[in-house]
Parts: sequence; structure tokens; C-alpha cells
Amino acid sequence: MGGVGEPGEGPAQPGAPLPTFRWEQIRQHNLPGDKWLVIERRVYDISRWAQRHPGGSRLIGHHGAEDATDAFHAFHQDLNFVRKFLQPLLIGELAPEEPSQDGPQDAQLVEDFRALRQAAEDMKLFEAKPAFFALLLGHILAMEVLAWLLIYLFGPGWVPSTLAALVLATSQAQCWCLQHDLGHTSVFRKSQWNHVAQQFVMGQLKGFSAHWWNFRHFQHHAKPNIFHKDPDVTVAPIFLLGESSIEYGKKKRRYLPYNHQHLYFFLIGPPLLTLVNFEVENLAYMLVCMQWADLLWAASFYSRFFLCYSPFYGLPGALLLFVAVRVLESHWFVWITQMNHIPKEIGHEKHRDWASSQLAATCNVEPSLFTDWFSGHLNFQIEHHLFPTMPRHNYRRVAPLVKALCAKHGLNYEVKPFLTALVDIIGSLKKSGDVWLEAYLHQCQTRGFVRSCILSRVTHLSRDVAARTAEES
Repeated sequence: MGGVGEPGEGPAQPGAPLPTFRWEQIRQHNLPGDKWLVIERRVYDISRWAQRHPGGSRLIGHHGAEDATDAFHAFHQDLNFVRKFLQPLLIGELAPEEPSQDGPQDAQLVEDFRALRQAAEDMKLFEAKPAFFALLLGHILAMEVLAWLLIYLFGPGWVPSTLAALVLATSQAQCWCLQHDLGHTSVFRKSQWNHVAQQFVMGQLKGFSAHWWNFRHFQHHAKPNIFHKDPDVTVAPIFLLGESSIEYGKKKRRYLPYNHQHLYFFLIGPPLLTLVNFEVENLAYMLVCMQWADLLWAASFYSRFFLCYSPFYGLPGALLLFVAVRVLESHWFVWITQMNHIPKEIGHEKHRDWASSQLAATCNVEPSLFTDWFSGHLNFQIEHHLFPTMPRHNYRRVAPLVKALCAKHGLNYEVKPFLTALVDIIGSLKKSGDVWLEAYLHQCQTRGFVRSCILSRVTHLSRDVAARTAEES
């Protein structure tokens, strides 16, 4: 074993004793161009390689100067293959006296969670059932055909068009779920097959970029509900969530009437997220990052859609149908994906262990055959966040093990009824708005009081000066 290492030593030489590092040294390397991380007690310098990371530099950078062991296991299927890329980045290991995790983390919880993951692997819960996912794809394609047949057989009247829009919106919602499975490499054993299939589902069936989705979604999984790391909660100044409410209030920021955000949420949240925000962000990503293959896939979706429906509606009518489908789909996306997160803790980085950070940011919704299908099994959000690559049909089987882990360590395993989870989104927005208003008014009153004190003092001083001047004259 080598001595305590010095920063900047570079990659360890093969066969040479590995330098050892203390956490206080590692903490210094969490800058944009200087990042280290720890995996299985080994220290890696990812400063230059981060830009080549398949998941994006932001994703791996979010774990800078941390123990990323559980994240490493959570995001990768073939660990032996990935370790080949890590070897050239190896610069040392943790000193023997150093704990495996930095900061006040529960080492026993970390150990028990890793044992739970091993138990899930032994139960083969990370193995997918091909028939399950084939059925999902089949029913999506069937809905696409059914929507077209409704217009072909019954004409472009209001009733057939409304039914077709509902069917297409349901198909699009289920496409989100299937591409989500593929993005997490939970369908095929080979990662490349998952990526190719995801490009087809996300591109040809939805008109979006698979790379764009993975770029933002993996960050959400790495640091859920953490400002500036999870894109899903970095929504200020439109909406204020969690700790941002107090911050905006103290700084007297009032870009919108945030105490009414639970009301204007209905106008600009569910209706417009997919239609406006995602469309613009997705297109910008493909152009800026030069994802030309994704752009072609997306173009194939729009070509197919308008070729299928323009003969019945004309171009303006087909565009109106497209907008209707996107708005309906957007409602599904917002309510289903946010019912597990917005009501939970939202704030700045706390540097928790993997299990604690995921449990603090997620909750489950009571399962049923309909809820499981309608939400794409995202009602098992806790299990999904703990094990992102696990096929969703196995969440029910791993759930009792997760509950037992939470009970042992006093962690909150929260399960809500479906409607309660939806209502809690509005309640959480209202609570955040009220917190902002209270902080805002308090700050105004405080500053007003200070201002009045200063004016009063200045007045008294002016009178004293005037009196002294009168006496001297």
C-alpha cells in the first residue's frame, strides 16, 4: 500500500502500489474542470473523461467528490464491461482508516441496501420477460392503427376525431413508459439493443430524441429533487418548489404571484409541458448537440402522422389533431410523473447515501391492475428509483424487501391512494406559495421597520444639529 497521495499525481501505474487519499483531499476535487469520485473505495479522476461519459458529463459530475458506488451499480448492467473504462482513470484508493462514505451517513444502511440488491439479483429480479414488453409494444401499435381506422371508417367528424385523439393520447402515454424502460436498459440484456429500440419508440412513435430524454432523465435519477441537478424540479421562476420558496421570499423576488401558483398550474402546467416546453427543449438539444440520427427519427414521426391524417383533415386540421393529442398526453405526463415527487422534500444537495436520497424524494401510489398499466408502473416509484435497471414487472416482488429495509432503519416508505397523490400536487404547490408569501411579507416588513428606524434616527440627528447651530448663533 502506498503512502497518502498528493493531488494531481495522475493515473496509477500498472503494478505500482496505489496511492491512498483521505476524504478531505477528495473533497477539494469537485470543480468543473477537476473532478474525482470514489467507486468501491477506489479513487478515479474523471476530469477529462467526463465529457465522453455516455450518460453525459453532468450526470457523472453530480457525484463529484462523493462515493458513487451505489449509483455506479444502479445505472449499469454489465459492470465488468464498464470497469474497463474506469481502469485508466484510477489514481488511488481510500486510506484504510477512511470510511467508505464521506460525511454523516449510516454505514449499516448502506451495507443492508447492498445486501438487498444482491438478494434481488439472486432472485433474478433484474431479468426481463420478453413477452411482457412485446405485449406493451403490440398494444401501442394496435392503438395507433385503431385511431387511424376510426377516422378512415367513420370520417373526420367530432365524435370519431375525439375518440381518435383519446386513443392516440393513450398510445403516446404508453410510449413514454416503454421508451422509459428501454432508456433504463431494463428490456434487453445488451445495452445497445435497448438504445436502438428506444430510438425507434422515442423517435418514430413519439417524435422526440432519445438522447435528449436520457440526458435530463438520468440526472433526475442521480439526484432526485435536488436543485440545479434534477431538471424536473429546477422550474423557477415559473413555479417555486421546496426550499426555493423561502429563498425567493427572502430576496423579495416576485416574478409571478406565487401564492396563486396552485391555480395557474392548471393553465400552464399540464396543458403545455409536452406541447411547448418539451418540443422546444427537444429540438434545441438535437440541433445544439448535433444528434442528426435522432432528428431523422423525429422527422419520420411527423411525416407519418401528417401523411396519415392530412388526407382526412387537410394540413390545418391534422395540425389541430396533433395539438389536441399533445395536450391530452401532457396532462397524463405531468400528473403521473409528478405525483410521486413534488409533494416530497425538494431542496439543495444534502450528500445522503443512495437509499436515503431516493426515499426522501419519492413515494408510491397504491397498486392495482389499472394503476400499474396507466402509470407504467411508476406508482412503484420507490422501487424504480432504488433499482432503475430493474424491469418494472418485478417491482411488486421486490417491494416487500424494500419495506423491510425501511422498517429496520426507520425510513418512511410512503404509499398513497391514487387520487390523494394527485391532490397532493396541488396542496404542495399551495404550501410552497404560502411559504413564499410569508417570507416575502416578513422581508418587506423587516426592511420597512429598518428603513423607518433609519429615517427616525436621521430626523433626530438633524434636529440635534439644528439645535446646536441655533445655540452657537
